[in-house]
Amino acid sequence: MKAPAEVVDRVRALRESIERCNYEYYALAAPTVPDSEYDRLFAELVDLETKYPQLVTLDSPTQRVGAAPLKEFAQVVHHMPMLSLNNAFNDDEVAAFDRRAREGLGTEEEIEYAVEPKFDGLAVGLTYEKGTLVSGATRGDGFTGEEVTANLRTIKVIPLRLPARGLPALFEVRGEVLILKRDFEKLNRLQRDKNEKEFANPRNAAAGSLRQLDSRITASRRLAFFAYGVGRAEGGALPRDKHSKLMDYLVQLRFPVASERKMVRGIKGLLDYYRRIGEKRDSLPYDIDGVVYKVNDFGLQEKLGFVARAPRFAMAHKFPAQEALTEVLDIQVQVGRTGALTPVARLKPVFVGGANVTNATLHNEDEVRRKDVWHGDMVVVRRAGDVIPEVVSVARKGPRRGGDYFKMPKQCPICHSKVVRSEDEAVARCSGGLFCPAQRKQALLHFASRRAMDIEGLGEKLVDQLVDNQVVKTPADLYKLGLTALANLERMAEKSAGNVLAAIAKSRRTTLPRFIYALGIRNVGEATAKGLARHFGSLDKLMQADAETLLQVQDVGPVVAQSIAQFFAERHNREVIKQMRGCGVSWAEGEGMPAKTASVVNGKTFVLTGTLSHLTREEAKERIEALGGNVSGSVSGKTDYVIAGADPGSKLAKAQELGVKILDEAGLLKLLGK
Repeated sequence: MKAPAEVVDRVRALRESIERCNYEYYALAAPTVPDSEYDRLFAELVDLETKYPQLVTLDSPTQRVGAAPLKEFAQVVHHMPMLSLNNAFNDDEVAAFDRRAREGLGTEEEIEYAVEPKFDGLAVGLTYEKGTLVSGATRGDGFTGEEVTANLRTIKVIPLRLPARGLPALFEVRGEVLILKRDFEKLNRLQRDKNEKEFANPRNAAAGSLRQLDSRITASRRLAFFAYGVGRAEGGALPRDKHSKLMDYLVQLRFPVASERKMVRGIKGLLDYYRRIGEKRDSLPYDIDGVVYKVNDFGLQEKLGFVARAPRFAMAHKFPAQEALTEVLDIQVQVGRTGALTPVARLKPVFVGGANVTNATLHNEDEVRRKDVWHGDMVVVRRAGDVIPEVVSVARKGPRRGGDYFKMPKQCPICHSKVVRSEDEAVARCSGGLFCPAQRKQALLHFASRRAMDIEGLGEKLVDQLVDNQVVKTPADLYKLGLTALANLERMAEKSAGNVLAAIAKSRRTTLPRFIYALGIRNVGEATAKGLARHFGSLDKLMQADAETLLQVQDVGPVVAQSIAQFFAERHNREVIKQMRGCGVSWAEGEGMPAKTASVVNGKTFVLTGTLSHLTREEAKERIEALGGNVSGSVSGKTDYVIAGADPGSKLAKAQELGVKILDEAGLLKLLGK
């Protein structure tokens, strides 16, 4: 069944929102939406991809876990992926998990489960060779993590050498780094004494401490570690029949393991354990946000297997968020890094979920209306997912005078650009994406990213300085930078400044698809940018197109068309583009052509392998896609051409095995017509 255009648009929007949430939560440790909202977005995406499996792509958040690692650390590819768990939020979902497990195993008998608290920390893997700790890495995106060995070595409870004989030659222990409640209180007390910012909660404190570039700072933070499993293991006398025995074995090796772990049978055992741990939650020495259930028998685990991003044999049962009652002192609008306008309730301070809360999100205007929240009301506040506070409901109405009613502003409170809202979206947004101060850092980072203008060296720390020191306000200002302005910044010597300026100068000559993508138009990803460039041929034609004209572009639906039209209708954005062109930013333009072309490349699937002598991989990919072709990363029966350069890899052998047509670079250029 073909997916409607609006579904394609919604899937694209959901993926962008989820990836942004992943980055904010895991990479920045600064989440801007509650876990419940993230779970809702993720569930909606899973539902749409289930209904329309042809929309599933390798880069979908459903095919991955978490977020990408930070650039400051070396990257480590996990030999075995560190997958996350599916979540349950009520008894019915736990019962469904147990039923699926019994059905998958073909039994009506109660299953034995290993159960344990779900730590609220940062997942890591510790690799031992011949009993000695040799490396440690964060989970990262589940497939590639950050190499933080020096920091992990500072955690005193992590063994540097294992005491037992007969160990596996290579042994990866997986667990959670966290900070105990008492140590968190001491850490924040020290922060106050130094007049420095306090940490929001123990999880953020642990994540920030583990990912310090200076391991001496990590050593001062008194981090803890609890093991919960094993990844890669080669040889040795490792218990391989039951999870519970494996945990006992880790205890023998002097790894900390949750003392509250148990073995239970059936759904009753699961729910009884959940309630017991819930009652003990406040008295535990560490923060937990639920419990974890695992089929205890490894043979049965193997039989149940995995879905795309999580095991079928395990589940996390989350605790409900904690709530409190307080008064709404005001409702203000916060403009996010992506231009989203979020109503925020300013609250009379209240202690909830282990922290003093003074602000709580109201998500969007529709939620304010649905919950009927006014200035002066008494409201129920919940720390959703134990992280971001939100207003749940009104407990008692206030005086409700005329000025107490919330209205979304028609102009951005930061830059005064027009506020717009798509018909199928609940979120209102500032349309001044290239101009709005609230969006500057995000706009600049996206503009400079590798697949956009590819300005090497213009990373997050440099952008922070450029914006905070008011050196750069829009992407156009990058092309006006001088050596002195850059060299005067912190940690920016003259040579480094010169390298950045050279990268900026190099980016002046780009391609139209890259420039369109770099503008950061909402809902316009790389593929859409290429389609727009192919259809219109020139930026001026694209800028003049109305929503109806944009709908003629392949794969552009009403939501995307509206986003593009609104972006170019904002005079601030047009002015920034004009300035960039005045600074020499340019690209080759053409007459434009229909999205569907008679080219022999159109609709064909290509795979590139080896080194090309005249084109880079990216240039070859862009040339193929400009003529309507597709470039894949793997060879299959659906591949039409494999382009083989010097020193081709296994893809060439696979193509020969499947009888796929193989071309050299000259053959590709002939096919492309140049």
